[in-house]
Amino acid sequence: MAAKRDYYEILEIPKSASAEEIKKAYRKKAIQYHPDKNPGDKEAEEKFKEAAEAYEVLSDQNKRARYDQFGHAGMGGAASGGFGGGMSMDDIFSQFGDIFGGHFGGFGGFGGFGSGQRGRRVNRGSDLRVKVKLSLKEILNGVEKKIKVKKYVSCSHCDGNGSEHGTSQSTCPTCNGSGVVTRVANTILGQMQTSSTCPTCNGEGKSISKKCVHCNGEGIVREEEVISIRIPAGVAEGMQLSMSGKGNAARRGGVNGDLLIVIEEEQDPNLIRDENDVIYNLFLSFPTAALGGTVEVPTIDGIAKVKIEPGTQPGKVLRLRNKGLPSVNGYGRGDELINVNVYVPENLTDKERRHLEEMNRSDSFVPSASARKSVFNKFRKMFD
Repeated sequence: MAAKRDYYEILEIPKSASAEEIKKAYRKKAIQYHPDKNPGDKEAEEKFKEAAEAYEVLSDQNKRARYDQFGHAGMGGAASGGFGGGMSMDDIFSQFGDIFGGHFGGFGGFGGFGSGQRGRRVNRGSDLRVKVKLSLKEILNGVEKKIKVKKYVSCSHCDGNGSEHGTSQSTCPTCNGSGVVTRVANTILGQMQTSSTCPTCNGEGKSISKKCVHCNGEGIVREEEVISIRIPAGVAEGMQLSMSGKGNAARRGGVNGDLLIVIEEEQDPNLIRDENDVIYNLFLSFPTAALGGTVEVPTIDGIAKVKIEPGTQPGKVLRLRNKGLPSVNGYGRGDELINVNVYVPENLTDKERRHLEEMNRSDSFVPSASARKSVFNKFRKMFD
């Protein structure tokens, strides 16, 4: 699968573009690649959908912020299927047709997709939000999770149209299927024409003679669905991914809502996350710190052996390169930082006490003036 293009590049706008500049850029691209202007041109159709996907993200303040921070991974990546790839032409017109004037459908002066859907309201299902807990190991490699979600789905008995089997939907007599009613009023400025949603069919353009008994004519029922979610590597606490069309189904057909996935991190028993680095607090015995040796430390993906140099001092930081977490954008991997601490036993046997007292009388265990000065300078820097 080809990599997705940058949304700003698609609309040919800078990252600092205002909401109005984004709208104008999308309008220009959509008119350029509109199916009615390019009949039978599959490449133009894909570019039309691509522009709609870019606009769908950049016109939403929250989605744009996630995209600016995390790129396509913040939009759910391949898991979401994308806006343009997961929605039909009618879905796009129903969402964004109003920025071209008229009602909800398309472009004045064009036929086909635009004029055929003009004014008819297309329902949209509500979004769903779920929380997914991940371990550091799952964040390191990325993971596929299967979750159960209670949501509204299309009624299988009536295929989501709300009509009982054996009956049919008829064109609304009030609006003749357009979904809107137009009124002309005489004013001091002349005749004024206004349009509003049809009160008889609520903008759907059709009326039901007999409602489905399973969904009471709504076209949706509440069920439990298992959804597979692909979480990319490197995500962080509070990050939100989205899966287009995996939210609640819309009444009597239309556009499904989105599934929003909020990331939560499980607390690791040994490691502390600091952006893409992880921190481990290592406690050495006094003999190991003085004599040196090799110790084992936990990492995200296993155990690593670390060499301790003789005379290692408390507060020293050791670094394991590339043992942290990857960037969600795929640029490198963090490190593991090991904070060295020396454990001082609280209780000693008489034999241990005698040995320590004997060592304490040795000049080797009395810090020199230069050593005391070095420790003092480190301490002072902490408060500068």
